[in-house]
Amino acid sequence: MSNLQRKLFGFKLSSRFFKYLLVACSLQLIANGFINAQDNSPYSRYGLGDLHPATNIFNRGMGGISAAYSDPRVDGVSDPRIGKYYPSINFSNPASYSRFFAIKEASTKKLQYGRMLLDVGINLTSHALHEANNPESFTSSNAYFSYLQIGVPIKKNWGLVFGLRPLTTMGYKIDKDERVYDPITGQSIDSVRTQFRGDGGSYLFNTGTGFAIRNFSFGVNAGYLFGKKDYSTRRIFNNDTVDYSSSNYQTKANYGGIFFNAGMQYRIDLSADKLRYIQLGAFGNIQHKLDTHSDIIRETFAFDATDGSIHRADSVYEQNDVKGKLDYPASLGAGFIVEQLPDVKKTGWLFGVDLLGTDWDKYRFNGQPDAVKTNWQLRIGGQLRPRLKDTYKSLLAYRVGMFFGDDYIYINNQKLPVWGITGGISLPIANLKDASRRFRSQYSIVNISAEYVKRGNNDNPINENQFRISFGFTLSDLWFVKHKYE
Repeated sequence: MSNLQRKLFGFKLSSRFFKYLLVACSLQLIANGFINAQDNSPYSRYGLGDLHPATNIFNRGMGGISAAYSDPRVDGVSDPRIGKYYPSINFSNPASYSRFFAIKEASTKKLQYGRMLLDVGINLTSHALHEANNPESFTSSNAYFSYLQIGVPIKKNWGLVFGLRPLTTMGYKIDKDERVYDPITGQSIDSVRTQFRGDGGSYLFNTGTGFAIRNFSFGVNAGYLFGKKDYSTRRIFNNDTVDYSSSNYQTKANYGGIFFNAGMQYRIDLSADKLRYIQLGAFGNIQHKLDTHSDIIRETFAFDATDGSIHRADSVYEQNDVKGKLDYPASLGAGFIVEQLPDVKKTGWLFGVDLLGTDWDKYRFNGQPDAVKTNWQLRIGGQLRPRLKDTYKSLLAYRVGMFFGDDYIYINNQKLPVWGITGGISLPIANLKDASRRFRSQYSIVNISAEYVKRGNNDNPINENQFRISFGFTLSDLWFVKHKYE
């Protein structure tokens, strides 16, 4: 950027921030490269698949509480370090965007500078599937992209966010061997193998804004929700003398449409120095109708047992680009946090609770219901921050939490209970000593969360143990820094 451009625009963005953006995009591509449908969850056959965590990695360490969480407010706080450390993008509740770190000029009340954020997350998971009362298990592991979000303070108490994140994943590969019997005589006819295959998932490209009027904050996210479902059932007869035709019953569907949700937060100060407060929050979305395009295939095929390849034999029925609608359910979440911010004398702490529910009873795919049911979840979490000192240990933040409720999958008239425990830590990367260094305005954090999730119990045909460790990289630099030229 030339000197003339700096004079016209009145601000300068560090070139290193754009290097951060390039690194983040590279991390996203690398993470996507790990997605090889290594997960094998039979429950992902239903609805839109297995649900991804709907919160950032910062909040996951606290059990996923997010309804009332936002970055600490810096106006009226004596120590600027309180607002500088632990910046985050809470995309669950867009009202939190209004609390991005920003300082206004005392004379003009215009934005003097703010902190621009780039947040990218990666998940590493390990699954173990068990049948009821069966000690044997099937295990799988996976690594995948969690989210990419960019946050910008436009003015004091007004922020903007845009990004991309996955919502669900469908991935299963199950083979079932059995004998076929004559329905009249009851005699065994032949052996048959049934193959169940599924692949797909959904993503949300979002942009949102949040603004605050005194202690009230409001926000809205709008974007495009899109995805695919590709599932099939193949039946193959194993016979050495009779040449049976194998069958394939397959549906390929793509869907997409505009999606939005909204949220609000309200803060109540409990101390004159504004270091202790209660914050209430709520967010949700109404029911949406997305467009679907489906290819329906009913065919016979020849199966090559030597290499596992499939050769199409004949199309019994095929219909392409069948248009329909997906009824995406409404959801609502509400909660509160109580926080004591740290200073040079006091240790900081936070405690919060969220209650969430989604009306999956209204879910329909091309007018058809599925094995899903309205569910709820209670989340509880907290955070501990040491007293502010000029040491690295004082910059760490420790988190712990838990959650429990019902999964939205509903099989054989049975609920699928789910619960989990979480923990997390923030590892800041900052210039602590030399304030004259060239990149002193830049500040980065590595957020790490670990989650153990139990899905189902012995009342369900299959229960799942999942361990997930997530890494979030929050990179920040000052925005709208004005420079003077002679």
